Amino acid sequence: MASRPEVVAPPEIFYDDAEARKYTSSSRIVQIQATLSERALELLALPDDGVPKLLLDIGCGSGLSGETLSENGHHWIGFDISPSMLNVALEREVEGDLLLNDMGQGLGLRPGVIDGAISISAVQWLCNADKSSHNPRLRLKCLANGARAVFQLYPENIDQRELILNAAMRAGFAGGIVVDFPHSSKRRKEFLVLTCGQRSTNASMPKVLPISGLAVIFSGF
Repeated sequence: MASRPEVVAPPEIFYDDAEARKYTSSSRIVQIQATLSERALELLALPDDGVPKLLLDIGCGSGLSGETLSENGHHWIGFDISPSMLNVALEREVEGDLLLNDMGQGLGLRPGVIDGAISISAVQWLCNADKSSHNPRLRLKCLANGARAVFQLYPENIDQRELILNAAMRAGFAGGIVVDFPHSSKRRKEFLVLTCGQRSTNASMPKVLPISGLAVIFSGF
């Protein structure tokens, strides 16, 4: 069984020039990323007012998930720690603004200016410290009051899932885990859905897919 990428090497090393191009040229990965990004965007529950939003794509890689945001009419800023991935994104001329940044060391944006954030297959990397001095934390002060962040992730085990959930609780977020197709080993996907501050009473809670979906919600931090 192949090792999970995050236990092989840090992301900026694992995703070198060859791996970045291999990842982006895979039609299977492109399709998976598009599907996951559409689902994350749905779970953001953005207002249906026809106004483009400013979104974050955390761990944006070569811009595959950001393309979904563009196709839905939104502006976006993408962060990634891999220069090789960002170079591929530049070559592909994605529409978002790209920044080389370690998501575990802060995003450096003004508080309250971002309408929502997504992250596809990236947050689990924060669970692997590469040095004893590392204490990664994902800081989302840039989110507007009531905005959501949706993180699709692949927790390695129950302990890692609880670690991520507890970190969200300590940070003061409300939200929970949405699991699509929980009884299918191949189709199962997990999304951490968080809300920053007070959410409008008109906003709906995350909806699971109609087939074999479930949601575990926590609040009251």
